[in-house]
Amino acid sequence: MPSGAKPAELTWRGILLGGVLTLLFTAANVYLGLKVGLTFATSIPAAVISMAVLRHLPGATVPENNIVQTVASAAGTLSCIIFVLPGLVMIGWWQGFPWLITAGIAATGGILGVMLSVPLRRALVVDSNLPYPEGRAAAEVLALGNQGTAGAADSALGLRILVWNSLASAGFAALAQTRLVLDSAATWFRVGAGATGIGGNLSFALLGVGHLVGLSVGAAMALGLVIGWVVLVPLLTTQQPMPDVSVEAWVGAVFRQEVRFFGAGVMAVAAVWTLIRIARPVLGGIRSALAAGRARGAGVTLALEERDLPIAVVGLVSLSLLLPIGWLLWDVLAGTSLERHGVLLVAGGLLFVLVIGLVAAAVTGYMAGLIGSSNSPLSGIGILAALASSVMLLGLLGRDADAQSSGALVAYVLTVTGVVFSICAIANDNLQDLKTGQLVGATPWKQQAALVVGVVFGAVIIPPVLNVLATSFGFVGAPGAGPNALAAPQAGLISTLAKGVLSGEGNWRMLGWGAVAGVALIALDETLGRLKRLRLPPLATAFGIYLPMKLVVPLVAGAVIGTVYERWARRQADPERAVRLGILTATGLIVGESLWGVAFAIIVYVSGDDGALALVGDGFGGPAVIGGLVLFAGLTGGLYRQTRRLAA
Repeated sequence: MPSGAKPAELTWRGILLGGVLTLLFTAANVYLGLKVGLTFATSIPAAVISMAVLRHLPGATVPENNIVQTVASAAGTLSCIIFVLPGLVMIGWWQGFPWLITAGIAATGGILGVMLSVPLRRALVVDSNLPYPEGRAAAEVLALGNQGTAGAADSALGLRILVWNSLASAGFAALAQTRLVLDSAATWFRVGAGATGIGGNLSFALLGVGHLVGLSVGAAMALGLVIGWVVLVPLLTTQQPMPDVSVEAWVGAVFRQEVRFFGAGVMAVAAVWTLIRIARPVLGGIRSALAAGRARGAGVTLALEERDLPIAVVGLVSLSLLLPIGWLLWDVLAGTSLERHGVLLVAGGLLFVLVIGLVAAAVTGYMAGLIGSSNSPLSGIGILAALASSVMLLGLLGRDADAQSSGALVAYVLTVTGVVFSICAIANDNLQDLKTGQLVGATPWKQQAALVVGVVFGAVIIPPVLNVLATSFGFVGAPGAGPNALAAPQAGLISTLAKGVLSGEGNWRMLGWGAVAGVALIALDETLGRLKRLRLPPLATAFGIYLPMKLVVPLVAGAVIGTVYERWARRQADPERAVRLGILTATGLIVGESLWGVAFAIIVYVSGDDGALALVGDGFGGPAVIGGLVLFAGLTGGLYRQTRRLAA
């Protein structure tokens, strides 16, 4: 398309609307993440809200709506910094969250994440067959907003399917908050001298994501589920006799303290292998970016969809960010007994941030392509970053630090980890957004610039929200925490891990066994590839081990349902149309629950009560579980039958 015909894209009203949504979504995500350890993806809800708002304004376009969701998507990812920074309060290093330092860690890491992911676009988006489930879903939503396209009848039908599935998904999630039905079901039982369990969330959003990721990833995650809950949990509970707690608490403790570290070991090896496999296309992407920069300098006009941020700008911004990051690290060391090692530690930290940050950006970008941004186990990357930075610190100083400096050592590790965590979170999100942009004909550099804006908006709001919550509730394990303290589970785990490594008490046994299993899983996947059988990506298997079972089960179920539907769709007279309507069905399931997540997060944040909508007490649990299972299964079957009827 000629450049003059390019529709409006990076507009002030789009940036403003995206900024407002970012502020709201970030506040909601911070609360929910600290409360239950999970956040919700904001790209799709932002796209839906953007279309609803901008459609009433003149000249609204699909690329403009895409910019709004790109800005707002920072809320769902940058807020993940809460998985690290509360650890600084838990160890007593901070009494609150200083605005400049907290915002600085989030903003510098987030912007660096955008920069480091720019040269990855060609390798992981343009020249890759990764499914990018949420990127595809967001593109389907945005495409429905384009009323000027051909095939208006199909667009209207697709919009109908999207709306009805969204309403069903949101309605079930809302009903679950009344506790008349429960949105999760699980049972825990003894297995000989050990124990295990089975269960899952009744989540239409996770079911929809499972549909979009496909059978290969779903099968790999199912394998991880078997390794974790059929093999490891019964074995390890046998070795650790039941304490004076319930079977559920016993199994849960073993999973958190043992199995997740095994999964982290698998993830580490799988991540390294993934990096080795994508190294050539990544380097090719960097060479392409350099070539594009030279062509631009020579006056060659590049196609709009090929225009990334110039590689010279990427390099300059990345290097300039090292100065504020160095100041953040120095702030931790100043006034402590570690100050005399300040130059060495700051230099080591900056090198670590650049090298590990680039590796993390590549791996988390691959994760986004594999299973989606909202389901990428970023807390696992946080664990690995904390491990690596702790090892780096031991390499620089050894274990000769005195007791007075032990708090500063852990604070230093958490600060470095916080910056790296922001890098990988935003890279994870950026590549998903760029996939959406590729599908709707967006200009890459405009999306990359928009995400920088979103990072700034998110970094501004995170510190005051954290301070309000810390003052009102506190965090479990922090000095002075009250009875309603927020769990902040990932931050507690990462800070405990950092202290354990620095003191020599880390769970190296399970990490090591996980690494051995990772090598075996890589060999299995490569063998299946040579035999031309269904592949089992080792990183997806690691997710199945590491993620809580309640998240993995609906993902696997969604992959099976999606596979059955697509096999049916391929036999229809118009298979592409049938497959597309199936994608819209899955997208609607994601959209509805995501929009309700936004609404409920605001209700909880305003009321301070996560049971604000409850109509019955816990005594109604039995009927609520049965009712939830029956309703969820009935709605799933009914929604897919309706799509098949319309697609036939």
